[in-house]
Amino acid sequence: MRTVWKVLIAVAVALVVLLAVNAIVIDQQTKGATVTAEGGQILHLPGGDVQATDAPAESSKPGAPIVLLHCYACSLHWWDQLEPLLTPDHRVIRIDMLGFGGSEKPAGGYAVEDQAQLIASALNKLGVQGSVVVGQSMGSEMAVSLAQQSSQLVDRVVDMSAAADNESGQIGFLARMGYVPVLGEALWRLTPDFAVVDSFKDAFAPGYEMSDELEDTIIDGCDAMTYTSYDEAYSALEDFRDAQPLDDRMREALVPVLAIFGEEDQIVDVNAAVAGLQDVPGIRIVTLPGVGHTPQVEAPEKTAGLIEDFARAAAPEVVGKATPKPSGGKPDYVKRKKDKSKP
Repeated sequence: MRTVWKVLIAVAVALVVLLAVNAIVIDQQTKGATVTAEGGQILHLPGGDVQATDAPAESSKPGAPIVLLHCYACSLHWWDQLEPLLTPDHRVIRIDMLGFGGSEKPAGGYAVEDQAQLIASALNKLGVQGSVVVGQSMGSEMAVSLAQQSSQLVDRVVDMSAAADNESGQIGFLARMGYVPVLGEALWRLTPDFAVVDSFKDAFAPGYEMSDELEDTIIDGCDAMTYTSYDEAYSALEDFRDAQPLDDRMREALVPVLAIFGEEDQIVDVNAAVAGLQDVPGIRIVTLPGVGHTPQVEAPEKTAGLIEDFARAAAPEVVGKATPKPSGGKPDYVKRKKDKSKP
C-alpha cells in the first residue's frame, strides 16, 4: 500500500513539475510580425510591428476612409466579408492589433491605451485622417480610446457589440479556465482545434452554422497568438474597463457614435447595453434581429449598409464632456478587484 502511495505522489510531483516548466516556456514565447493576408503589409512602428491591409476605394469621389478593428482572439480576417462591401465608396484599412493575427507578439505593451497609440501611429504612417473607425467587441474599445487620444484621426466611431461596462459580458467555463495560472498555460497547449471552434459558438446567434472558412479563421487566429498575448491582452482589456466605463469615454471623445448590437447576442446583455449607452450625446443605436455578437460575419450586408449610412449622414450635435450618471447614492461604476479565474 505504501508503495502505491509513493508512486502516486511521484506522479503528482512530476505532473506539477511538467506543468510549471510548460508555463515558463509558454510565458516566455514571443513571435515576430508576418504577413498573413493578401495585400498585407508590416508597419514598423515605435510600439511594435503590426500588419495592416489598405484597400483603395473604387469610386473617383470616395467617402471618408474606414478603419476596421477586430475582436479579442481574432484577426483582420474577421472582416473578410465586410471589406469588399465597403470598398466601392471607401478606402478601407484593416489592422491586426499587437498580439494578434500577423502583428508582433511581444512580452508586453498590451494596454488598450498603448494599443490605441499604436493604431494612431499606423494611421499616421498610412496618411489616414478623419476616418470612420469601426470596432467589434474589443475593437470597439480600441476605437473609443483612439478617439479620446487622437481626435484628428477619428471623425466617427462605430461600436459593435461593446457594452458600457463589463458586467453584461459573459464567457464560458473553458475560456475562464484559460486564465488560471499554470492550468491556463497547459490548456493553451493541449486544447484541440474542434474545442477551440466550439468555444467560439457563443460569439454568434444560437444555431448559427459556421462555414469551413470561418472555422479556419478561428483556428488560425488562435494559433497565431502566444499565451502571453492571449493572457496579457485580456488582462489589459479588463484594466481598461475597470478604469472608466465605455459610455463616459464616448462622452469624452466628443465624436458621433453608431452602436450596433445583435438581438441574439449570447455574450452581451443587449437590453442592458442599450440602456447603458442611450444617454451618450450624438449616439445612434441599432439592434439587428437574428444576429449575435458578430454582426460583420452574421449579417455583413446589413452591417455594411449601416456603416455607410452613418459615414454619409450629417454629423449629429455632440456637446459636453464625461459626467457621472446619477445612481441613487452609489457610484454607477465600481472598480472591481481583478480575479483572473473569473473574467
